[in-house]
Amino acid sequence: MARILAVTNQKGGVGKTTSAVNLAACLAHLGQRVLLVDMDPQGNATTGSGVDKQKLLHTVYHVLLREQPFSRVCVKSATGDYDLLPANRDMAGAEVELVQADEREYRLKQALDAVAAHYDSILIDCPPALNLLTVNALTAAHAVIIPMQCEYFAIEGLADLVNTVKKIKARLNPGLVIDGVMRVMFDHRNTLAQHVSDQLKAHFGAKVFDTVVPRNVRLAEAPSHGLSALHYDKGSKGAQAYLQMARELIEKQQDASGGNRHG
Repeated sequence: MARILAVTNQKGGVGKTTSAVNLAACLAHLGQRVLLVDMDPQGNATTGSGVDKQKLLHTVYHVLLREQPFSRVCVKSATGDYDLLPANRDMAGAEVELVQADEREYRLKQALDAVAAHYDSILIDCPPALNLLTVNALTAAHAVIIPMQCEYFAIEGLADLVNTVKKIKARLNPGLVIDGVMRVMFDHRNTLAQHVSDQLKAHFGAKVFDTVVPRNVRLAEAPSHGLSALHYDKGSKGAQAYLQMARELIEKQQDASGGNRHG
């Protein structure tokens, strides 16, 4: 049964989609059956997986509105290593249409619960906002992964996100936990970055992933080719960092299945 992970941060431009795409590719490379769900109307995870979002007949939008079954919407990434529930601008209309829908917060959960047995990991790339799409993702997830840059304003945003997770846990998803905070786009030469990193470890302890993803030009170039960094340049520092991060995730999954994880 899959562990469902929401990759989220209410602040934009923090490497959220880059992390979702690269973790999906790396988990698949390590032998897992992986599904990546693009819940962002920008559809960047779809493009980064090598799928032309403009040519899609159906997206996760149609799954949320129960107009199409999962099997009609799910596609393969360009490399074929993982499955993708794609998105495009149609998703912007989903939130408006879901407002009046029954069980509106649970639409994604119901869709993923029906296919979870076919995967080891399901990653959800969330929009950089707290809206009904993000609420659907957090309601469906077992755990949250938070990618963040080690900057001052990121710390402020992190506090807001933690509060959001607490509210979803209290009202909609009692089992939701924060799996970990990922330090991404990290510059070791930056004194502030080191300071913020130390603050994170002091506050979140073991929930901060050991692996640090550095700023890396290959990570920035890969999406324009519709590839993960692993498939674009496996030897790059960015690809190797996400591969190590994926190994950490698998360890956390094993701990969770053994009942050793706590919210």
